[in-house]
Amino acid sequence: MYVGFFIFTNFNCMNSLLTRKPARRISEVPKDVLSLLNEGKMETLNLVEALATNQVLLLKNVLSGINRAEYFPVICQSCDNLKSKTIMTLVTAIGKGLLAEALRKKEMDFILEKFSTHPNDFVRSWAVYMIGINENIKIEEKLKAVYPFAGDKHFGVREMAWMAVRPSVAKELKKSIKILSRWSKDKNENIRRFASEVSRPRGVWCKHIDELKENPELAISILETLKADQSKYVQNSVGNWLNDASKSKPAWVKKICKEWKKEKKKETDYIIKKGLRSINK
Repeated sequence: MYVGFFIFTNFNCMNSLLTRKPARRISEVPKDVLSLLNEGKMETLNLVEALATNQVLLLKNVLSGINRAEYFPVICQSCDNLKSKTIMTLVTAIGKGLLAEALRKKEMDFILEKFSTHPNDFVRSWAVYMIGINENIKIEEKLKAVYPFAGDKHFGVREMAWMAVRPSVAKELKKSIKILSRWSKDKNENIRRFASEVSRPRGVWCKHIDELKENPELAISILETLKADQSKYVQNSVGNWLNDASKSKPAWVKKICKEWKKEKKKETDYIIKKGLRSINK
């Protein structure tokens, strides 16, 4: 009886944490929530919880949980050596460290299997960076491996996915666009959005793709497919794509928007308005 009551109470407690209201300030993140985040037993709900999470402590706990504590000292050292410890710099450093150690120990499959489906979003983000920065993988294989992360239920993982693979997409742009054009027809709106976001000429918090800044028409197969997408998530990305292009090729963007205007669809009109916002200032 008492065991059953304990399990029931514990379940209710955990369920209330999973359905919690996210904190607005780091100081407001409850201690029990922070503890579970650092143990990797749940994922973050917003940027505040992500900023509150101690990625180094999380890494230590996750590695101990899979009996790979020996990975930790080297990766921890690389994190300590960072001049700026932001979410992005830490995710990148941990991803690089995990990749190097997994390759050295010939345990890539094992680590990726454990991390790719982990309940914590940071752990899944480390996994996608291991894939994104792995120079031993061809772009076709890399995008195939990144696909599940591009469709991840967590916004943060999806953002890390396109950022992790973007340098490789830029290096092999034509091959990438051919694959991403197929992704732009995917049933999953997150995958369609990825196809647009990863190929943006300028993007946010990332290096520009000069070839697309000068020749945005290279990605027209992606844009044409998404010009009347039903998802606002996708529409925002396509609008931002055009706005990026308008800063170097305004005449081309105006021409495209003029042609798209003939669609007479509210989704397309929304994208056009967002795409022309810099030009119409």
